[in-house]
Amino acid sequence: MPFLQVENLSFRYPNAQADALSDLSFSMEAGEFVLLCGASGCGKSTLLRLLKREIAPHGEKNGRILFGGRPQETLDARESASDIGFVGQNPDGQIVTDKVWHELAFGAESLGLPNDVIRRRVAETASYFGLEAQFRQATDTLSGGQKQLVNLASATVLQPKLLLLDEPTGQLDPIAASEFLSTLRKLNRELGITILLAEHRLEEAFPLADRVLLLEAGKSVLFGPPREVGDPSKLPEGCVLSAGLPSAVRIFRSLGLSGDCPLTVRDGREVLGSHYSPSEPSETPSGSAPARTGEPAVELREVYFRYAKQSPDVLRGTSLRVETGECFCLLGGNGAGKTTALQVIAGLEKPYRGKVNILGKPIGSYRGGSLYRNGLSLLPQNPQTVFLQNTVRADFLDLLQALGVPRGEREALAVSAAERLGVTSLLDRHPFDLEQQKCALAKLLLSKPRLLLLDEPTKGLDAVYKRFLGRFLRELRDGGTTVLLATHDVEFAAEYADRCALLFDGEVLSAGDPHDFFAANSFYTTAASRIARGLFPNAITCEEVVNACRRAEAKP
Repeated sequence: MPFLQVENLSFRYPNAQADALSDLSFSMEAGEFVLLCGASGCGKSTLLRLLKREIAPHGEKNGRILFGGRPQETLDARESASDIGFVGQNPDGQIVTDKVWHELAFGAESLGLPNDVIRRRVAETASYFGLEAQFRQATDTLSGGQKQLVNLASATVLQPKLLLLDEPTGQLDPIAASEFLSTLRKLNRELGITILLAEHRLEEAFPLADRVLLLEAGKSVLFGPPREVGDPSKLPEGCVLSAGLPSAVRIFRSLGLSGDCPLTVRDGREVLGSHYSPSEPSETPSGSAPARTGEPAVELREVYFRYAKQSPDVLRGTSLRVETGECFCLLGGNGAGKTTALQVIAGLEKPYRGKVNILGKPIGSYRGGSLYRNGLSLLPQNPQTVFLQNTVRADFLDLLQALGVPRGEREALAVSAAERLGVTSLLDRHPFDLEQQKCALAKLLLSKPRLLLLDEPTKGLDAVYKRFLGRFLRELRDGGTTVLLATHDVEFAAEYADRCALLFDGEVLSAGDPHDFFAANSFYTTAASRIARGLFPNAITCEEVVNACRRAEAKP
């Protein structure tokens, strides 16, 4: 008997024109690790929340969900709360207490477990997850990766049989994401916990899975082992998963090589090494970036900032120069200060020392919101903070009114902005419903900024839309808009940035061309670079590795 069984499940949100899930059926065995994939808005989050009864969305539901052979609705409240754990995308979204130890104990206390049982479970869980050093620390002082680890630990204190995870690495840096996924693998292999993981970042998640479930428009289109799903003959034509597969799989498929499809960097290196001979470093591939003007759009000089007088500095002598008309990516770990740097540049935080010049003027010389009128726009990490009205259309029209646009022109401009970002169908939906990132960016562009700041703009986006976003940012750059991104997405930065830099310990390090930056890094680099290292030293994207292989001498 399957451990989890979904039979003919359909679901439609109130006032929606189409089903979010449509006649979906699949089953999972106990102890299985299943990876849930698909385009943004395909129904992954809806499915996971329907499986966790306490957070199920409101709407019209048909079909059956069986857990351990029993209908979901027959589980008592204690079983449902403890046996099915859930971890969401936002690390701050689930933390409800002020201390790590209290957060770990909260669920068990809510179930009324005896004190000695709670203390023992909390102690062994903290030890298993390596949280001893943070045990008495305040939760609001943790990095994003630490918070997400605490969320996962809090769920496992209840000893769940099934763990549901909705893009849990979406806001984590590459190193923290890797550690989080390694912990999931341990929970699955060592404790036998059944795992259903929804992810867009497949580089490391894909090889961990026993099976991969691909959703498209709320329907299951493929469900099988990772190597089978990666087979070109199995994926539907134009499937969004093709662009998001691990680098080793994409390179293997593009070259049309025979044999078993590699899933990991190690496998990819072995396959390339067996087919191609190392080549001398080639010239850096020429990009499409325009020649930089030398005029700074952003200039930080020896900037120091802390959030409280007695707290440590977040920015420590930070100096940064972003030239007009370039796309600049700022990378770094969770808690490194990337978001703080963007807030200082946007004038939302004021440093206690140093100089900040924006668009050729000291930031203090801007008065009465003049910086934000056709000057600077910031897309924050939480896009919900951008919206003020009950529909996307009303929000767009409200901003256009504030910008002084004549009433007769507002509707056309609102529709045009939505069309540019592909969110026309969402204009009359609540901004919090779907695709918040896309709608927020469309709204910001209504002010025609000369400097666009983006804080983690690719989180929660599928591979196809990331490609669209990258090309769109290039169009903005070519049109004269300077773009500064803070991101964890090294693959996106490698493909679309004109320059990259690492923010570490409050300082900006190693600003330079993406090829110089990523080819020299071991950890903050792309999987394609790791695969090609030693064979094609300058190749940092899958496309560049494939082209280098085609130019190289094949082994007999």
